[in-house]
Amino acid sequence: MNLETTYLGLRLRNPLMPGASPLVDNLDTVRQLEDAGAAAIVMHSLFEEQVIQDQWSTFQHQSPHEDSFAEATTFFPQQDDFNLGPEQYLERIRKIKEAVDVPVIASLNGTRIGGWIDYARLIEQAGADALELNLYYVATDATESGGEVEARTLDVLRAVRAAVQLPLAVKLSPYFSSLGYFARELEVLGANGLILFNRFYQPDIDPENLDTVPTLELSHSSELRLRLRWLGILRSQLACSLACGGGVHHAIDVIKAIMAGADAVQCVSSLLHFGPRHLHTLIDGVSHWMEEHEYESMAQLRGCMSSEHCPDPAAYERGNYLKVLQIWQV
Repeated sequence: MNLETTYLGLRLRNPLMPGASPLVDNLDTVRQLEDAGAAAIVMHSLFEEQVIQDQWSTFQHQSPHEDSFAEATTFFPQQDDFNLGPEQYLERIRKIKEAVDVPVIASLNGTRIGGWIDYARLIEQAGADALELNLYYVATDATESGGEVEARTLDVLRAVRAAVQLPLAVKLSPYFSSLGYFARELEVLGANGLILFNRFYQPDIDPENLDTVPTLELSHSSELRLRLRWLGILRSQLACSLACGGGVHHAIDVIKAIMAGADAVQCVSSLLHFGPRHLHTLIDGVSHWMEEHEYESMAQLRGCMSSEHCPDPAAYERGNYLKVLQIWQV
């Protein structure tokens, strides 16, 4: 059984890897992930806010008497909110590279061009094999157009692409008005892969204290369907790599993602819940399923359920919509 796949130009022993998460904070856990079969290690993100805060702190230290105001420091999250500072992040890349034999993929998280982009080059120098750009952004300004939101993302990609030779993956949200068109623009500008999708975390409200409450809920398999839909739509229209991120908990979820067109599959919630050894369970389950159904390789499985095999994808989507509305009988 050949589980090998190619993602971002990297030859991987199988399509499964941990997604960006705190799982990499402990080197013993990183080794456990590799032992369980992880085909690559994805770092948690280095955030734009971390770099800006680090630069602001340096400025304050070097120019304490120049025009500034203390309240400005409250614009940024506190350093304690982050697992690693910028310099520690680079050192962690080096340590993980020394600890494992699989590719190490770093992650930068930001929304606009700035000094934080310089860290893409430092990440490359630290030895990362590839880089994810996590462009998590909620457009809350009613005067900002969709075109402006997309242009900001394209500007960031363009700047990072000019700075490094590393393979680049862009982690997207599903909420663009024409996701297919935007995905093609990203590919043209140099994205080697796309990760579908970012999860938007919804805060709750504390009515007694008049405050918002950050809320984290682990994903579940029902969230996979959105990923399957767009993996299937984009597979035949893009040459770049596609990764599924979100809703993968069971071996059959992995099978579905590959069938839709994914080259790689990232897991976080299921690994946080079951531990690193769950990767071995997933890989073993995928192998057994493929053997039982007489698939010999990932290449044979990949994209077999994508829209490439549908003569009119738009008509199919419309037809599926009409069928769904008739399912519930009163």
